Formats: sequence, structure tokens, C-alpha cells
Amino acid sequence: MAPPATQFELAQPPNDAISALAFAPDSPSRLLASSWDKNVYLYETLTNSDDGSHGTLVQTFEHRAPVMDVCFGADGSEAFTAGMDWQVRRIDLETGDQITLSKHDAPVRRVVYSREHSLLISASWDSTLHVHNPSDPSLSALTIPLPAKPHAMAASPSKVIVTMTSRLVHIYDLSTLSTALTSQSPDAPQPWQQRESSLKFLTRAVAAMPSDAGYATSSIEGRVAVEWFDASAESQARKYAFKCHRQQQTTADGSAADVVYPVNALAFHPVHGSTFASGGGDSTVALWDAEAKRRMKVYQKFADSVAALAFSPDGRYLAVAVAPGFETGMEDYSGEGRTKIFVRELGENEALPKGKGK
Repeated sequence: MAPPATQFELAQPPNDAISALAFAPDSPSRLLASSWDKNVYLYETLTNSDDGSHGTLVQTFEHRAPVMDVCFGADGSEAFTAGMDWQVRRIDLETGDQITLSKHDAPVRRVVYSREHSLLISASWDSTLHVHNPSDPSLSALTIPLPAKPHAMAASPSKVIVTMTSRLVHIYDLSTLSTALTSQSPDAPQPWQQRESSLKFLTRAVAAMPSDAGYATSSIEGRVAVEWFDASAESQARKYAFKCHRQQQTTADGSAADVVYPVNALAFHPVHGSTFASGGGDSTVALWDAEAKRRMKVYQKFADSVAALAFSPDGRYLAVAVAPGFETGMEDYSGEGRTKIFVRELGENEALPKGKGK
């Protein structure tokens, strides 16, 4: 019988809301968290402190403004950040040195790194993407104009998905971006596909399938959509959307009302590629089977809204960032003292889609 799943809370969490979590590509225990408190935190999740608390805060990396996103680079020794100070930065996690890769004309909302193509892509509220090759500083960043403000971005092995206001979705081919960057072409590459979101309300998160087959998006209105890249009518007929992260509450007159929460975070399992996790303003995390269109599990409710999620590269651990959500109506917002990071060790078959057992 498989050992039971365990969950623990990391010591020394950020002092304000967490914007993103990321595990190193080569380590199941090296975790980054970016925060509105203007810092990036590097944790070693599986080493415990002398006082018995879980995890070790290895180092913090101070920024000049809130950090909106963070990702690892080619390996566990470098990271990239998106800042409210309009800057895209590279951090050497061994020395702590920071360099500015490029500067946008508005806050930078997202950064993603493609290890397959050695590309870093940043998405800014100035309605542009910047494409960088961090290993070749002689190449000037490629600027791609967007038709609207971007809010979420994710990379699959061959594509990058950018979701924007007005329900716009652009999908770019990474090899095309790489070629344009290397040639230093003055003409910005066109999207590989342009789509309208299946969700009627603002997209909050997007996650790409590790299989490179498609992606999932979530909205502020308690829904998730699953879509495939293949533009054929057969593949497009498979796309679907569903309601989630909603709670029944009794109103003053005794009738039942559906309270709808934003779905803030999505993450696909790196091993069982059909499985993905969602986290919402209802303070819950759920596991879903994208192929079977079914919910696999809902975890015990957290004390506050789920802000970010990340699976470790081996799929054994799920990191969950929890902080008060703006949907609580808190005035003079502060996440201090209520911001937490939990790490769940998954049971052997916990994320295994039905019918895929050994």
C-alpha cells in the first residue's frame, strides 16, 4: 500500500501576497516565490531547520518594486523576474547578482523561459512581448506588439500562449521567434494562431500541456477551459469549459446562492500530462483529468485564497501559495502574517488519471 500523502508549511514565508511559484527544472526541492513585498525568495523545501520547522529560506533577492512573476532559466542556478518597475531581470542564484535584460514601458506581468529554445519571453502591460536569448547578450531583444494588455502566459515545448483583455489569445511558434531573434529581423513575427477565449470573462491564468497538445485557461468567473492546438475541426470540437471554485451559500431569505470565485492558478502535472491542478479564491485546490473531463480530487480548504501553484519536475510535490484575495473586500490590503506556502507530497497514484494505473 502506498504511503499517505503529507503536507507541510514552509518557514519564513514572504511578507505580502505571492504572485508566482516555480520549481527548478533539475530539483524537486528548489523553489522560488515572487512577492508583492518587492522580493524573490529561494527555498530548499526538503531541508528542515534546527527548530523543527519545514524548509529552509536560502536567500532573498530584493527588487525596487513588487515582483509580478518569476521563473527558472536553463537550470536551477538562474532565474528571471517580471517587475512593477517595468524591468525584466536575470538573477544569478549562486552569487545573487542581478542584471536588467530589458525595460518595458509599463509593468511586466509575466515571464516564461523555454529550455527547448533557450528563449526568455516577457509580457508587459505596455502591450508588447520582449523575446530574449539570455545566453547570447549580443542579440537585442525582439519586440512584438500585442493588440491588448496581456494577463497570463505559458510555454509548451513548441508554443507560447498569451492571453489578453477582450478575450484575445495569441499563440506563437517558439522556433519562429528564435529564428527572428537570431536574424535580428526588424519585422515582428506574426502569431501562429489567433483565437478568442472560450471564457466570457477576463482570463486569470493559463497553463500548457507538457505533451504539447494544448492548454488550459481560467477566468475570474469560476470557470476553466481546455483547448487543443490542432486547428482541425475534429480537434476543435474536443474543447470544453466547466464551472469550478464556486460555493453554495444561503442568502438572508433562506434561498441558496452560487458564490463565484476567481480561478487564480493552473498547473499541469509534468509526468501525468492529462492531470492539472487549479487554485481559486474559494481557498481550495482541485485536481482534474483533462482528457476524461472529470475532477479527481479536492483538497482540504486553506485559510485564504490560493494565489499560485507549481508542480516539482518529478511530479512528486505540489507547492501552493495562500494569501488573502482581493475578493474578500479587505480595505487597506495586507497579506502580512497571512501569506503562506504549503508543499504537498503526492501519494503514488494521487495524480494518476483513472485507467492509467500500473
